[in-house]
Amino acid sequence: MAQTQLQTNGLKTLKGILTNDNMRISFERILKENAGAFMASIIELYQSDNALQKCDPNMVVIEALKAATLKLPINKQLGFAYIIPYGSTPTFQMGYKGYIQLAQRSGQYRFINADIVYEGEQISYNRINGMLQIDGQPSSETPIGYFAYFQLLNGFEKCVYWSKDKVLRHAQRYSKSFKSSESPWKTNFDAMALKTVLRNIISKYGVMSIEFSEVVAKDFDDAVDAEVAANANRDPISLPAPEPASEPDPVPDTQPERAVQQSMTPADNVDGDDVPDFMT
Repeated sequence: MAQTQLQTNGLKTLKGILTNDNMRISFERILKENAGAFMASIIELYQSDNALQKCDPNMVVIEALKAATLKLPINKQLGFAYIIPYGSTPTFQMGYKGYIQLAQRSGQYRFINADIVYEGEQISYNRINGMLQIDGQPSSETPIGYFAYFQLLNGFEKCVYWSKDKVLRHAQRYSKSFKSSESPWKTNFDAMALKTVLRNIISKYGVMSIEFSEVVAKDFDDAVDAEVAANANRDPISLPAPEPASEPDPVPDTQPERAVQQSMTPADNVDGDDVPDFMT
């Protein structure tokens, strides 16, 4: 089927899905008065991405609904969230700005930042207190590493630095999509690297809401699968069947029944620019 015909049929189907009463109500329940603008952005994204047009429009809308649930825009230029087509399968992915946005919403972070370290800049990383110092001026626009930093309202702060080689090794080992020509690792390596160091520092040391922790857990799926595959036993292990345990002789009850009382005690900054209204 010609690309033009594929786009025409897919766009018609996509619009039909979005105008369905149940789907429209779903977006309105999540985004209130901003639902219309978000649904329009889905159509705009679909029209502008030839690779996404090869995906089932139903699946595209479902992945977009995930972004809507987090109140993150799917505009590629903003960098908060993406719908990436892997072959014919669309997949929702968080951008590094999305991680910063969710951290900010928790209300626990005084500062949070991630950035690129360029060739010519000098890195001094204290492994004891986890602090990073960057000196000098860039001599080129060639990235040599990436850092992420946060400070909580209670004063706790943490910083991590990964060289570009370390980020590359991590992506090669843990990302299923790394080898794909459509992978954001190929189209925007720096953004994916910043997301990686942010995810690393927040998941290990940061404060996360339930919403945030669920996103981080899902975003780690590729890493978990790859790590299990790398470390799992290649051959099945045969264990001997346990012998049946012999029953002990009955012990006569010589103690009078006693009532036991139990006491119950009660259990104890993203820049404002480019942030759509529905994210606040």
